Amino acid sequence: MQTNFRNALLTVFSVLIFASCTKTNKEGKFIPKNAAIAVLVNGASLSTKLPWNDVKQNELFKQMYADTSIPAFVKQALDNPDNSGIDTKTDLLFFAQKDTIGGIVAFTGTIKDAEKFRLFTLDVTKGGVQSERDGVNYVSKYPVCVGWNKERFVYLADAPQMNMQNAMMHDSNSVSPAKSRDIGAACKNIFDLKEDNSLAKNEKFTELVKKTGDIHFWMNSEELYKGTASMPAMVMVNISKLYEGSFTAATVNFENGKILMDAKSYAGKEMTDLYKKYGGKNIDEDMIKRLPSKDVAAVFAMSFKPEGIKEFLKLLGVEAYANMGLAVAGFSMDDFIKANKGDILIALTDLKHKPSTDTSAILNNAKTDNVEPDIIFASSIGDKEAFNFLIKAGEKLGKDVPAGIPIAYNSDGKLFAIGNSKENIDKYFANKGTNNFDFLSKINGNPFGGYINLQFILKAVETNFSKDSTAKVIYDASIKMWDNVYMKGGNFEGGGITQTMEINLMDKSTNSLKQLNQYLGLLSKIKMEQDKKRKMSDMSFDEFDKDKMVAPPASPAVKEGN
Repeated sequence: MQTNFRNALLTVFSVLIFASCTKTNKEGKFIPKNAAIAVLVNGASLSTKLPWNDVKQNELFKQMYADTSIPAFVKQALDNPDNSGIDTKTDLLFFAQKDTIGGIVAFTGTIKDAEKFRLFTLDVTKGGVQSERDGVNYVSKYPVCVGWNKERFVYLADAPQMNMQNAMMHDSNSVSPAKSRDIGAACKNIFDLKEDNSLAKNEKFTELVKKTGDIHFWMNSEELYKGTASMPAMVMVNISKLYEGSFTAATVNFENGKILMDAKSYAGKEMTDLYKKYGGKNIDEDMIKRLPSKDVAAVFAMSFKPEGIKEFLKLLGVEAYANMGLAVAGFSMDDFIKANKGDILIALTDLKHKPSTDTSAILNNAKTDNVEPDIIFASSIGDKEAFNFLIKAGEKLGKDVPAGIPIAYNSDGKLFAIGNSKENIDKYFANKGTNNFDFLSKINGNPFGGYINLQFILKAVETNFSKDSTAKVIYDASIKMWDNVYMKGGNFEGGGITQTMEINLMDKSTNSLKQLNQYLGLLSKIKMEQDKKRKMSDMSFDEFDKDKMVAPPASPAVKEGN
């Protein structure tokens, strides 16, 4: 009995190991492997975090629902999404695929009630051509085709504008999109998609969908930007090196009081080798701790190996053009690389109010303050002599800067800093790195880190929103909503470059998706009301013009005999 029990445990353990190590996935079976963009929505998770009854409390939803012109089948779906026949509590997939005549966008998911779905679809595609093949029903009405069986559906639409080159060259003599694509055949191709031609066997996509996420995002940059290299403005640059073999995989999670984003970017062999060789170390925390003010609006820091810039420009085939441009400034790329160590800091602090000089605002008695930050750009110095050479070149160029623009800079041989306040720059060097900011622990340990204090920025611009009632409503909603943003990334792990972002909200106890639902609903309602007022104003103006039109005087009668 003990042997049987042990064997059972080993079997279960083996199954779990196999499941965790498998390189395939079921989510990608309906997504072409060359899809430019794919989005997987976790319906089960999102419906728990944002129940439909909460969506109904959205101001935009209320306004839409009150619209008497919307069709009955739409209103039924708004009452309850289950009325569409779609199972909204399972995974829902969206994807976009490019081709030579534009592209297609598709929405696919699981059917909960086949009959409800059939009736809903016939309403959506009223007048469409119906057909059936191999147990799959189709309804086509250009530019849309819908296909479904008892378990799954695909909504597919033609998107000719996806091909940027075609869109730019489009004219009245171009072939009509309706004649360019058989939308019914395109929909059938998705239902007939072979696993080998889908994302089901893509290891990176499999890795993505295994991660916990409310939303999974996939972008194939090579597919999205293909054709760009042949555009006239790009023929002199090896722009394809930037996107060949490049894609991004990301997840979004809506937690209480915050939105979390976790992404990994992959590149082709040449760009990957470049990053592995010249990727930076962790950001220099001491450069941030030197900031003389605790009132930080935003700070961004990064670390890199300057030699990588030259190799990057070589890869793009523009090194010669870069050197020609730098020669005008009085130095070369080699001078720049030698002078810099590779640590950079950009900070905005102490938002100050200054009276506006806008003449039109003053004449209309609508004075507003300009909010101006103290700006600091700091860089670590590699070779002191080479950096002094750059400074002298910069001083020559600086002679052309208008006198009204404040510029101050200083250096201690290890760091160089430039900004818009001499007092602030001097304090930066006087401070020996004693400011231990709370946000540091959230952005350190990576080659890139960033922080934005949304609350501080919003409070600084409050007076500019106080005179307009609509702007004040938006401002009040925003300051109750947004707290701050943390960003970091740049580490090379598992073949890709990692990035994370954390957006924090003021209400820490309510799920961020619920908060976004109410916030965006309010903003959308305001936008719709403004558009309605603008339309009514335009109509009134047109009527006013008609009333003011004066008929031309009648020609005097010509007397007979004259």
